[in-house]
Amino acid sequence: MNLDDQLSRYFGTTDFAAIPPDALAAGIERMQVDFGLESDRGRRFALWALMQIFGAAPALDVAFKNEADREAARNFMDLSSAASED
Repeated sequence: MNLDDQLSRYFGTTDFAAIPPDALAAGIERMQVDFGLESDRGRRFALWALMQIFGAAPALDVAFKNEADREAARNFMDLSSAASED
């Protein structure tokens, strides 16, 4: 999944700063619906990661049945946190 493609799909722009609040809420809601319907593990993880960036990701035990997927999500959260501290 390409980040720009996903931003454009859900928010109508690739510019984070240009996303109006109403479009942000609507895009997050569409991501949550798509996440619930997605069966491909890789696509589910990518959607979860994008929702995590926006502070809207479901809890790991709800989002992922597979422990390896939960561990990958924990690693993503740790890396994201470390990057924001820099």
